[in-house]
Amino acid sequence: MGPALVTTYALTVDTEVRDLRAADHLLRTLAAELALPEGAFGCTHLVRGERPRVVLSLTLPSEPLLRTAQERLTARGHEVAPGSPDAVGRAVIYPGVSALTGTLTVADLLTRSAIDRVTVLGTPGRPTPDTRLVTGDHVRPQWQDGELVLTAMPAVGGALVPFEVPDPTPCCADH
Repeated sequence: MGPALVTTYALTVDTEVRDLRAADHLLRTLAAELALPEGAFGCTHLVRGERPRVVLSLTLPSEPLLRTAQERLTARGHEVAPGSPDAVGRAVIYPGVSALTGTLTVADLLTRSAIDRVTVLGTPGRPTPDTRLVTGDHVRPQWQDGELVLTAMPAVGGALVPFEVPDPTPCCADH
């Protein structure tokens, strides 16, 4: 987990959501209701096993904010636990996310947001700082070995696009 997620100011919210799109929506709604500050992180985490679902984690910059969030979420009937459920959360809310719209360079993405690095599927090296990234206004990096990493894939004209798309086609949709 990254430095911001290692703090003791994290909590897990189990809302019984089963898909990422609904979890993203709920996480953004909760962030707005809680008026989360710029330094906050909101992530989704897949839980497998007997009760598969997507849980949410919030990491806040201070203990008072954490206590307030915990009290408000509990009062709304959400199951809240201390800490983060794992070290590989998929970030939906993070510093700079609102600036990642349209087409920008990898350098701009790294400068404007909490994302630490960009990797490209099928390539061993990192993209050059001037490589264009077409965000599709949907940038979901993941925590990997303490860094917030965006996985991208090649697109038309030498640009990149985030690997995760906002509206994926379900497997076997045309069968």
